[in-house]
Amino acid sequence: MTKDKESITRSFCFVYILTLIVGTIIQFSDESEFAVDMSKMKLTHVPKDLSPKTKVLDISQNYISKLHISDISYLLRLEVLTLSYNRLQCLDFSIFKFNQDLEYLDLSHNQLQKTSCHLIRSLKHLDLSFNDFDVLPICKEFGNLTQLNFLGLSGTRLRQLDLLPIAHLHLSHILLDLEGYYAKESETESLQILNTKTLHLVFHPNQLFSVQVNISVNSLRCLQLTNIKLNNDNCQILIKFLSELIRGPTLLNFTLKHVETTWKCLVRVFQFLWPKPVEYLNIYNLIIVESIDEEDFTYSKTALKALKIEHVTNRVFIYSQTVLYTFFSEMNIMMLTLSDTPFIHMLCPQTSSTFKFLNFTQNVFTDSVFQNCSKLVRLETLILQKNKLKGLYNIGLMTKHMTSLKILDVSWNSLEYDRHDGNCTWGGSIAVLNLSSNILTDSVFRCLPPKVKVLDLYDNRIRSIPKLIMKLEALQELNVASNSLAHLPDCGAFSSLSVLIIDHNSISNPSADFFHSCQKIRSIRAGNNPFQCTCELREFIQNIGQVSSEVVEGWPDSYKCDNPESYKGTPLKDFHVSQLSCNIALLLVTIGVTVLVLTVTVTALCMYFDLPWYLRMVCQWTQTRHRARNLPLEELQRTLQFHAFISYSEHDSAWVKNELVPYLEKEDLRICLHERNFVPGKSIVENIINCIEKSYKSIFVLSPNFVQSEWCHYELYFAHHNLFHEGSNNLILILLEPIPQNCIPSKYHKLKALMTQRTYLEWPKEKSKHGLFWANIRAAFNMKLTLIAENNNAETLKK
Repeated sequence: MTKDKESITRSFCFVYILTLIVGTIIQFSDESEFAVDMSKMKLTHVPKDLSPKTKVLDISQNYISKLHISDISYLLRLEVLTLSYNRLQCLDFSIFKFNQDLEYLDLSHNQLQKTSCHLIRSLKHLDLSFNDFDVLPICKEFGNLTQLNFLGLSGTRLRQLDLLPIAHLHLSHILLDLEGYYAKESETESLQILNTKTLHLVFHPNQLFSVQVNISVNSLRCLQLTNIKLNNDNCQILIKFLSELIRGPTLLNFTLKHVETTWKCLVRVFQFLWPKPVEYLNIYNLIIVESIDEEDFTYSKTALKALKIEHVTNRVFIYSQTVLYTFFSEMNIMMLTLSDTPFIHMLCPQTSSTFKFLNFTQNVFTDSVFQNCSKLVRLETLILQKNKLKGLYNIGLMTKHMTSLKILDVSWNSLEYDRHDGNCTWGGSIAVLNLSSNILTDSVFRCLPPKVKVLDLYDNRIRSIPKLIMKLEALQELNVASNSLAHLPDCGAFSSLSVLIIDHNSISNPSADFFHSCQKIRSIRAGNNPFQCTCELREFIQNIGQVSSEVVEGWPDSYKCDNPESYKGTPLKDFHVSQLSCNIALLLVTIGVTVLVLTVTVTALCMYFDLPWYLRMVCQWTQTRHRARNLPLEELQRTLQFHAFISYSEHDSAWVKNELVPYLEKEDLRICLHERNFVPGKSIVENIINCIEKSYKSIFVLSPNFVQSEWCHYELYFAHHNLFHEGSNNLILILLEPIPQNCIPSKYHKLKALMTQRTYLEWPKEKSKHGLFWANIRAAFNMKLTLIAENNNAETLKK
């Protein structure tokens, strides 16, 4: 049987049920404005304020006892109406005459005892099951429902011709509620059900199975019986009942739900079904009572391909485990599922087994299961999920002789691997291995099937993927989500890796080289990690941006910064940092170049705008003002006739008389000049001394001409002597023109000393600088100084 055929036949009934019951609802699920859910609202009547555009209306699980035409007549577009689990007792279908689009009508689980027959022909799904009808509520008008696919009915009595009105219809599903059914003693009834693919019969949950009805069905593909209670006495009644239903060759799927039986009866039912055309047998919620003893069973040739038993409750506490396990292990079928049972073991078949699929989910199997078992050579899929397995090394040994095994699922156990256990041995054909939800650590990568293609290690305790591990060159899909990995793996050992799931780990700085080393990656899911948004992440984000959004699953919603705190919650796509701030060498070079350029620029500007001169002059002005203010005025109150005595060379007289003297006298300063203030008859030296002593300040205009004048030197000498003698600060030097040091005669050592020790004012050639020069001159004088006039009359000059 091909894989496609298996899938189709196994899910045949399910597809019908799902399509017919919820298909219409799904169709309008995306039109929320047309779907109204008012279930579980304790309503006693249908609300009157519904939108006329409503297409889907669910008012189930309320307290509605009566339905009026005015309740729904205005809902002209209504297509789905669910009224299950209410308190309806009677219903006139004529109230739906204005709802011509109605296709789905669910009236199950009410208290209906009678209905009218004015049905809407557009109905595809009509459920009247689990009500209080005495006989099946079928009338001849049902024959007009040519589009009907699903029909649910209830009845306490069955009559042979009850379903005659719908015999010509090709129904997909009939649900027959027989919970209240009772039959007359020693009387077998007959019921003809024609042309339905799925038949579901529901019996009373607390009564022994006693239905003695001959039901014949044409083209039956799926049969489901719910609430079957058996003992050794009524077991034959069920078998006889089934023999009438399973006469044709078309039945593929047989399902039993909520079954309570003895082991002996269960074996008898299996023996009855074994030669029948049933291909898929499903038993859900099985309770085994009384005893479990060895029963004869003939594994004859069978059409059965798959047996599924889910949720077994064993009320037999003392029995032979071998009897139980042998019965299932020797079955000559392809697929066996025994899940959610108390089985602690499963025996190895005694002969070469036909099993291709074994599912023992949620049992209590231990590592000893199937050890040294060489009979499962055809097994392709083995599922041991949710058991008590502990040693990964033992799991590998278990598969040693399973030469056809391709899929192994041992998830949700307590598996771990200790490298001291030795080298692992695996079946050579394992391609899919599920080890999720165990307690495996990094060492698991030293104990894996060499040809595995799909590896699931979700939810373990893996901190890193060792670099020196066995080569898994065939590995294509790797799931290591929900571990404690700090880095993306290197594809050196996974040369064929195309799908990687590594979300919910501890990855903070993923390697930017990942996409270069893993060039075959077609899908990666690495979101929900504590990404550290720093420079190291910049290149990784750039690499993600260069690949397709289909490759990086969950981008950008699942990729967010975790730290630093300032970026917490920021999507990686919105995290931007410049290359300059991330490259230290480049940053240092940039800073160095910037500082150099800035220094050169400032220097050039200073040179161009003569900034040093301005700074020096401002400094001098500040110092001068400070000295002038700090010198007590009373110390200056002496016999002073002039504010300043000016000493200069005759060659510089033009500047003195045209610039310096006019400005000073304009400021109301009294100036002493030799040509107008020297006293005739006195010697030159005596006049110089008198003028210096009678002047508050002595101004010397320095220039190359000045140093060549003997008399200028004398004046400077006496002024300097007066400076040290009186401890005052009355000397002002003005450099009219630069004087090179080598041009000053050696005998003028005092001039050299003064020019090196004292600051002097330079006369700027630029007219824009003259203001600052004059401000320095003005700051050197105390303008409140009282001078004595030459005629000995007091005169006060103030400014």
